Amino acid sequence: MAHTLLPVMTVLAAILALWYLACIPMNAGQSVLTAARADVAVSPESASDRRGMSGLALALRNPGVAVAGAYGQDRARLPAPHQVAAELWAGTVGEPVSSNRSLIWHGWVTMSATLLGFVFGTALGVLLAIGIVHSRVMDMSVMPWAIVSQTVPIIAIAPMIIVVLYSVGIQGIVPKAVISAYLSFFPVVVGMVTGLRSPGSMQLDLLATYGASRLQVLTKLRLPASMPYLFASLKIGIAASLIGAIVGELPTGASAGLGARLLAGSYYGQTEQIWAALFAAAILAALSVGLLGALERALLGRMGMR
Repeated sequence: MAHTLLPVMTVLAAILALWYLACIPMNAGQSVLTAARADVAVSPESASDRRGMSGLALALRNPGVAVAGAYGQDRARLPAPHQVAAELWAGTVGEPVSSNRSLIWHGWVTMSATLLGFVFGTALGVLLAIGIVHSRVMDMSVMPWAIVSQTVPIIAIAPMIIVVLYSVGIQGIVPKAVISAYLSFFPVVVGMVTGLRSPGSMQLDLLATYGASRLQVLTKLRLPASMPYLFASLKIGIAASLIGAIVGELPTGASAGLGARLLAGSYYGQTEQIWAALFAAAILAALSVGLLGALERALLGRMGMR
């Protein structure tokens, strides 16, 4: 445990140090402006001269002012880690779960669409993988289209999906779930195709000698052998589904969900709110991947594969 914890804490400390250091030039413009309005001597004295300078140049010309004002601004360009932590704490512990200001409530709205899309995407990916493995026609036709589909930026296709579904009366959670499924099915397809093809020729020949049908080969050999590949794909798929659900909330101007929190923070310049929503999304993704990892260890352990 100590050998694992020490590298993690070292990397975390380095990230925090770089973050705090980056706050100085990023917030230097507002720090110098606030100091000038308080009749503190700054360089250069002219506001027009300062306007054309970068944050780094201002910080180097006014190091004391830049450092003093870097970590307490209300609408900082780059909020400090403790400001983001305070906003995250206020949005989770400081608000009732049922409040529309609670990050837990917004997280559940996003997570419900994520899980629905993840289930759809996983089912579609598994079915396509089985078809690709057992049909050369599908292998030659469906697989290239599945690859091409992932070259389209989701930020471009998400509004089209939402508009089309809205035009036929499908609203609410389903459009976001469709976008999540779109992002999650491809890792499952690739992983399952690799897993279903992982049994060796000797194993396949043995079942052929026993007279096993294609369904028996699938259920007794290919599917069990594909489980490690499936879980590796699911961990990627659940994170992609979460991204899809957040992206699906952006074009609609949603009032609920982590995407809505990002939009609201962007509209009103609340950078702490934006960063808190991003960290909430990262925590949800980490918890989802961790839950799948625990399920993987339990299932593969019972199958004697770990």
